[in-house]
Amino acid sequence: MKVSLANLLCITVLASSGTSFPLEKRGAATGKEKRIQYAAWDDVNVLAHGLLQLGQGLKEHVDKTKGQVKDITIKMKVLNVTVVELAKLTHRLQEDSEALKAKAQSLEERETLVLNVSMDLRQKTEELLRDRKKDHERMNKLEEKVDGLMQGEGLETAIGNYSDARTIQWMLEAQNKRIDDLVERIKQQQEKLDKQNVRIRTLQNQIQLKGERSSLKRKEVEVRLNASSEQRDSPIAMASDCHELFLRGETTSGLYTIQPTDSEPFEVFCQMTPEGGWTVIQRRQDGSVDFDQLWQAYQTGFGSLNGEFWLGLEKIHSVSKSGNYILKVQFSDWRDEVQTINYPFRLNGEESNYSLRILGSPSGNLESALSTETSAVPFSTRDKDNDQKNDLNCAKQLSGGWWFSNCGRSNLNGRYFVTPAPKQRHQRKQGVFWKTWRGRYYPLKTTTMMIAPAEIENKS
Repeated sequence: MKVSLANLLCITVLASSGTSFPLEKRGAATGKEKRIQYAAWDDVNVLAHGLLQLGQGLKEHVDKTKGQVKDITIKMKVLNVTVVELAKLTHRLQEDSEALKAKAQSLEERETLVLNVSMDLRQKTEELLRDRKKDHERMNKLEEKVDGLMQGEGLETAIGNYSDARTIQWMLEAQNKRIDDLVERIKQQQEKLDKQNVRIRTLQNQIQLKGERSSLKRKEVEVRLNASSEQRDSPIAMASDCHELFLRGETTSGLYTIQPTDSEPFEVFCQMTPEGGWTVIQRRQDGSVDFDQLWQAYQTGFGSLNGEFWLGLEKIHSVSKSGNYILKVQFSDWRDEVQTINYPFRLNGEESNYSLRILGSPSGNLESALSTETSAVPFSTRDKDNDQKNDLNCAKQLSGGWWFSNCGRSNLNGRYFVTPAPKQRHQRKQGVFWKTWRGRYYPLKTTTMMIAPAEIENKS
């Protein structure tokens, strides 16, 4: 049974106090000397031992307090740095917001000016139409007079009115020419106004996009701050994939930060559906990103999560290694017809060149274009030839990196062709294709690859 330092010290002090004072022995004889008894050496040792233990306990308490103060100081420094970065970012966002407000005000002034010019032009057009109507009435009267002359209503009257008719005709021709010139000028002004309106709409869209980006940056900063504080307080607070975010209440598709088991946090694009959250690992849509990359790029990832991108083999492995996962492949053709196929799969790590193994039959209306053999197919790029062709480098032949088995059934990371596709067959075979849908030489318009836990299929 352990005794606390304070209790031990009290016992020691009481024991020593009982023996340190002289003790008087009462005797019957009054003349005898009183004998004095001093504390024993063992009692002194006990007292000294108690004091040493007290000092040791105080030293340990002081060391522990210093460690706690040091930890608090480090956290305060980190918090101060974060607050300073947030302040700088907030200042930049305020400056961007003021600049956007100034641009918006300038656009409103231009739009008002354009509206005023349009009203003036409309009024002038109406006046010209009225003048033209009057001229037509005059022309009709003149034609009536000419008809009367042609029918023989007096030669003298005809001779007298001939000069008047010529004059009126000349005036009408001049007026018509002037009207035509004005109509042409109005058309030119209208074209300028249309161009100006298109430019204004473009600027308004750019301002709206900048505003959305500013608000998105602000949200990202808040998310990072919340994530950093949650990570300091609770190391397991961050979700491991998009489906876990969905289970926590996130239902909007977009950018999120996740942290799979034994991995650093990283950003992903989450596609939220009524059944759950899918982690998007690849997207092709416009050819803005070159997918003919080397092994290092395919391992770490490239592109923009808001556009075309490849998430990275290491990140895909870190997300899917924790359990049974489904790979969903979705693509569309140039008539905007969409097709989807799902695979149960396992992606091995770097030691096996991120080999892909399909664990069962695919679900969907298409025949599989990925190898369903029992042995896993390694990933291959033009600088790291891991395909199953001994005499050919499929990645160099077809472009891009992929799980090539025999070079011929699929490649969603090939060259992106905007219609019309090249006429030469050897060029078309380098495109983005899925042989069991639209054939070997049909370049697809869009592709999306995403993964989620297998439990999501039970809900769909």
